[in-house]
Amino acid sequence: MKTIETKNSNPSTDEMRWQAIVTRDKKSEGHFIYAVKTTGIYCSPACPSRQPKRENVQFFNDAAEAEAAGFRPCKRCRQGLTSLADRHAAQIASVCRYIEQAEETPTLNELAKYAGMSTFHFHRLFKSITGLTPKGYADAHRSQRVREHLSQDTSVTEAIFDAGYHSNGRFYEKSNAMLGMTPTAFRTGGQGMKIYFAVGLCSLGDILVAQSERGICAILLGDEPQKLLQDLQDKFPKAELVGGDKAFEQRMAQVVGFIEAPDTGLDLPLDIRGTAFQQRVWQALCDIPVGSTVSYAVIAQKIGAPKAVRAVAGACAANMLAVAIPCHRVVRNDGALSGYRWGVERKRALLDKEAKA
Repeated sequence: MKTIETKNSNPSTDEMRWQAIVTRDKKSEGHFIYAVKTTGIYCSPACPSRQPKRENVQFFNDAAEAEAAGFRPCKRCRQGLTSLADRHAAQIASVCRYIEQAEETPTLNELAKYAGMSTFHFHRLFKSITGLTPKGYADAHRSQRVREHLSQDTSVTEAIFDAGYHSNGRFYEKSNAMLGMTPTAFRTGGQGMKIYFAVGLCSLGDILVAQSERGICAILLGDEPQKLLQDLQDKFPKAELVGGDKAFEQRMAQVVGFIEAPDTGLDLPLDIRGTAFQQRVWQALCDIPVGSTVSYAVIAQKIGAPKAVRAVAGACAANMLAVAIPCHRVVRNDGALSGYRWGVERKRALLDKEAKA
């Protein structure tokens, strides 16, 4: 198995740690810190401060050890001034980048070793921060790469191999679950695929519910039924859209019932399609309890990408499954409502209903 080689990602000797300081190796962040005896300050390996003399440097595993020895945190790199949660988020974000750059999916043991943790602790921490297991994140990332390559002017076979699969058989075992259709149908905009839909009314206005072979693939809200149908057509430009029968209308009734009484829950199979990043955001949204709200910044922090606040907002805007993936529960830092795909008034109405549930 080939993976990206990294130097000093988890330096285990003093010499390796010193080299990480000399090169200001950011991949060594979280694995150790160093203190300077002449200043009484401890820093991260990648601290931009002036490089100290080797004979004045002392190594510690973490900030607690350095402080116990009488050193104080550096105000420039803020090592020791950030919370443990922030440091964990940075470590997991680094692992996510490592997964994305690997030619093949690294094993759990390889990822835990890269993070400098036990496999048990790493697996639990990764899932708590990203909402996905390491394997789930790797699969979602490969799914994104497949989608990107299938959208380009390459053959299906080329797209499969470019995405990191080394046999057609392994890919086709999972392709329908990954894409919601055959690779050829995905590449041609859903050609040959049937999507059943129905349009109805609820307290929020018009609603469209659509279902593929895998499950509910769209829940759209609006004021014009034709506009909702056009949005569905734009998503699957070559799929055959079929009006739902009475059995499908029961699905519609379940969704409407959930909108009117959020505490009843929505137990329906979902066909969730999105990039690896979007799926991480959407999973985090699904973990927000009914009647609660969180900020975009909190979601970014939860998925291990604290600087990706705008990208989180973009993932919320790309959500095609209103209420099922509760992007309406995300608000600005000051608690103000904004950025809802189907209008701020609907967002407010949904939150009011959930507050009373």
